[in-house]
Amino acid sequence: AKAGRYGGTYAHKDIAFEFGMWISAEFKIYLIKEFQRLKEEEQKQLGWDIRRNLTKLNYKIHTDAIKQNLIPKELTPAQINFVYASEADILNVALFGMTAKEWRESNPRLDGNIRDYADVNQLVCLANMESLNAHFIEEKLSQSVRLQKLNQLAINQMRILNTNIKQLERK
Repeated sequence: AKAGRYGGTYAHKDIAFEFGMWISAEFKIYLIKEFQRLKEEEQKQLGWDIRRNLTKLNYKIHTDAIKQNLIPKELTPAQINFVYASEADILNVALFGMTAKEWRESNPRLDGNIRDYADVNQLVCLANMESLNAHFIEEKLSQSVRLQKLNQLAINQMRILNTNIKQLERK
């Protein structure tokens, strides 16, 4: 407590919660349920963040393969950016069925990019595809062959991942 201007009595939030729970059983139940809900949300978000960051790390492997194998020294910065975007779109088309530009045009009100709205299964699949596409680039496979292989991989992995999630949800 402090007297005078800006004075008052302050209690730590833990003390305030304890007091509220002591006065009202209804408040206590509400507080417990809300805490549980927030922890569940936190875990969901954490899982998504980890997978999104994994995808970003794998993207480094992917971009290094592009830089070392697909970008000649005489390209301009704009041409280099086009090569990177083209390779990213191979992954987008293989997994999502559309390029980043097509997604932006069909979702003008959404911020971010197509990958920011991917679910956990799509992010896991994307991380695998980035790593495999880096390998395909190093093997000198053509873009069309890589797209076919990556699309087949995406179809198979998404089927497996979605089936496994459904089985886990039933347990």
